[in-house]
Amino acid sequence: MSLAVIILAAGEGTRMKSSYPKVLHNICEKPMIHHVLETVNKLGPERIVAVVGYKAEMVVKAIEGVEFVVQKEQLGTGHAVSVVEGVLDSFNGDIMVLSGDTPLLKAQTLSNLLDIHRTTDAASTLLTAKMDDPTGYGRIIRAPSGVVTAIIEEKDATNEQKLINEVNTGTYCFDKKKLFDSLKQIDPNNKQKEYYLTDVIKVLNGSNEKVVAASANDPMETIGINNRVQLAEAEKILRREINKKLMLEGVTIIDPDTTFISAEAKIGKDTIIYPMTFISGNTKIGESCLIGPLSRLINCRIGSFVTIDSAVVRESTVEDYAELGPFCHIRPGTLIRKGAKVGGFVEIKKSEVGQNSKVPHLSYIGDTYIGDYVNIGAGTITCNYDSVSKHKTVIEDGAFIGSDTMLVAPVKIGRGAFTGAGSVISKDVPEDSLAVERTEQVIVDNWAKKRRRKKGISEG
Repeated sequence: MSLAVIILAAGEGTRMKSSYPKVLHNICEKPMIHHVLETVNKLGPERIVAVVGYKAEMVVKAIEGVEFVVQKEQLGTGHAVSVVEGVLDSFNGDIMVLSGDTPLLKAQTLSNLLDIHRTTDAASTLLTAKMDDPTGYGRIIRAPSGVVTAIIEEKDATNEQKLINEVNTGTYCFDKKKLFDSLKQIDPNNKQKEYYLTDVIKVLNGSNEKVVAASANDPMETIGINNRVQLAEAEKILRREINKKLMLEGVTIIDPDTTFISAEAKIGKDTIIYPMTFISGNTKIGESCLIGPLSRLINCRIGSFVTIDSAVVRESTVEDYAELGPFCHIRPGTLIRKGAKVGGFVEIKKSEVGQNSKVPHLSYIGDTYIGDYVNIGAGTITCNYDSVSKHKTVIEDGAFIGSDTMLVAPVKIGRGAFTGAGSVISKDVPEDSLAVERTEQVIVDNWAKKRRRKKGISEG
């Protein structure tokens, strides 16, 4: 039987205190509604419809692969589902309804919900959970036989009903026809003056339709995000799951609580991740690497046996046995070849550092090709920008760049060539040559002593 999924994403989320729709707040580097969509897509639904409202254009722009219906007035969850009826007019099958602010739901939980709905031939199946603290959730009201008779929102619950710890998670399966027929019978006769989707359960019970419940194994999986505190809690849960999976696959994470890794990242076995390391996007790291502490990798390709210490690496490739850091910055478009070393306080931008070459410390390398077995002395600067255009520097294999050399691009240093320390090199250097650019050193005897006397500074 076919399945259509309705994702409720129209609310403002006032408790987030934000200019953005609630469902667009990030958890583990992507909007929470993306997590919901990824989970839903694993069920293979025929249709996915997102109900949008508050700043709808932002939500539409942020997600793909779904149909959209605008809820012009936010009159409650029942009203939100009812506006989808026309869009699903030609659809025949089951309908699953869930919220765009439940990013922790797992596909297995939703699959179990759907299986129970179909095997019991129910008009509606609710996903419930038993909470230690049910505050804020609608309570499940059952008859003595165990049948679900109603869902009471907390604002409408009596003190006795508030003691019930089985709650509605806001996720349901429905028979399509019975859902939309029931929605026409609900009214906003409640303290919020809204059309509650939960009132459909009352209508179905009044028509002697079967309403069943499926309980989530892990209540935390069902939590909705309503404020920034809950946002942080959800982030922590997802981060813990990501790290646990990697550790079970052979990655050592010294302190999972202070290590932040994206779900898309791939890390090889025997790699060790030190604390306060951030691995973002679709970064791929090989085997037996040492990463961190205090490192940040964003959309990188890292080989095996690589050491990255207290470094930032963005959208670049680092080959096997390379060493980075401490405190270097590798900017986008850089390629660090096998066995190369980039040391302390070095910045490299859109450049290639050849095999076994070294940029040990305190240098800026931009728009540069560095061949194999090159040594770049401390304080070397490639002067790549003339205020209009960027220009390229080429340093061929085996060259030696003396400390504090300024390479004014475009310029080429030939194979095996040297530059003298403190030189400004603005012309090509032939291979195996030495280029020195310095003014003659002048000594003025007793200059400092005379200056002190003139200023009245004691010789002591």
